[in-house]
Amino acid sequence: MKRKALLTVLVGALLVGIGSFVMNRGESTTPAHDAWWIGFLILMPVGLAVVVWLKIRWATMACVIYGTVGLALDLATMVQILTKDSHVLLSLISSVASGLLNFLLIVFGGRSFLDVTQAPLPLESRPPSPPTPF
Repeated sequence: MKRKALLTVLVGALLVGIGSFVMNRGESTTPAHDAWWIGFLILMPVGLAVVVWLKIRWATMACVIYGTVGLALDLATMVQILTKDSHVLLSLISSVASGLLNFLLIVFGGRSFLDVTQAPLPLESRPPSPPTPF
């Protein structure tokens, strides 16, 4: 259940990342800048989704780290939009949606990482120890 929720949030983050990249495409200054944003907004969620789908345990903590960095960037973007660019409503909505998805990524990833399943109990008890010769 947690893996499905984590994959759903990663797909949502991917879609918001693609929309954000396409929306801000004209503001980029260099191809290197575009490459960094493609890597962070598009390739990272795809890579994390693949690793989560493969059920690799450390992937959930990597999702938490990615969500934390993304949430920090979203909060900084929201503050900048609210203080400097008050006429850009679409960017604010995109940042709020991305921030919510990053927060959910932190929550679901953390819960999945901390949820350790215990080994099954043995079906029958152990035989008694033999008596000591003394």
